[in-house]
Amino acid sequence: MSESAHFDYIIIGNGLAGFQLALKFSEDADFNAKKIALIDLSEKNTNDKTWSFWQKGNSQWNSIIQKSWKKAAIITSTKDISLELNPYTYNTVKALDFYNKAKTQLHNKENFSFILENVISIVENKTALVTTNKNTYSASHVFDSRVPKEFSTEKDTSISVLQHFKGWLIKTNKDAFDDTKVVMMDYRLKDGNQTTFMYVLPFSKTEALVEFTYFTENLVDEQVYDNYIKTYIKDYLQIDNYSILETEQGQIPMTNYNFGKFNTKTITKIGTGGGWVKGSTGYSFKHTEKKVTKIIENLKSNQSPSHKLFRRKYKFYDKVFLKVLKDENQKGEWIFEQFYSKNTVQTMFRFLDEESTFLEDLKIMWSLFSWSFIKAFFKTL
Repeated sequence: MSESAHFDYIIIGNGLAGFQLALKFSEDADFNAKKIALIDLSEKNTNDKTWSFWQKGNSQWNSIIQKSWKKAAIITSTKDISLELNPYTYNTVKALDFYNKAKTQLHNKENFSFILENVISIVENKTALVTTNKNTYSASHVFDSRVPKEFSTEKDTSISVLQHFKGWLIKTNKDAFDDTKVVMMDYRLKDGNQTTFMYVLPFSKTEALVEFTYFTENLVDEQVYDNYIKTYIKDYLQIDNYSILETEQGQIPMTNYNFGKFNTKTITKIGTGGGWVKGSTGYSFKHTEKKVTKIIENLKSNQSPSHKLFRRKYKFYDKVFLKVLKDENQKGEWIFEQFYSKNTVQTMFRFLDEESTFLEDLKIMWSLFSWSFIKAFFKTL
């Protein structure tokens, strides 16, 4: 790759957003003549995470879905809520399978280039100049998935809660799991007066991902996750003999921080760095798919890539939810119990996918009617 090579588009970061955007480019004939570069220091050849999402019918991801479930459960201190998901399924995809699918598809397109380098800076002039640890490249437009450093250093009025977790993929020597049902949240085991829950993805009757998750402001030592996972497996799943096949750990910002202020004429922030993670839940897979589709539509209609990427009412809903979680973190269990016991799961999925009607929004808001939400509502106005 020659120094100062020019591209129509440069995508920085081969994660969920970068690869999904690249795949959308590759699937649209209008971009066949565009030179597109993907810059990432990693070859993306390890399974560093899993993504879960719900969908109706088939999608482009069907070939890499590891497991699908038609049933789910939300378990609280007082209720065991069983959810029949039809017409939805809840699905899990391994990151490595996603990376391999993306790389295979993109390597077959002559207009795509993979650059294994580390981006140091972007300077804007008439074009964007991307400097890496080895070269400088120019582009008509850059899609940058890096989280801006200002997010962690800037003191502003945004509200942030961190979703952080650790999970063990375990295997038992005899049947131990109901592999027809995913446990989306089990609140029976808590770390003090905080929003914490277990998440169980049973891939078979003898194999499952068991994950302990926090929706809190502060992190914990790694051993804390391990201790809760061990306790849950022993006391709640009642499993004594098992082996740990893999572990995964992650941190996802749940925030209403204004990442959009970093968008310019030649740079668009994407993915976590663009605020694409759903503020109230931390889900990103489906939202990423929608946003890359919108970016392609915007480019084809000569609009700014970030034009109407977000819907204001859902940003407001997320802000109220985050305010409650930040001010009264112990309310998390109550919130999700109300969500799923007073609304159908299909309505909740439409709401979380930002596809709900105004009447559905009102019903969901009414199910959460409380002094905590009244206070949060007026504080966020």
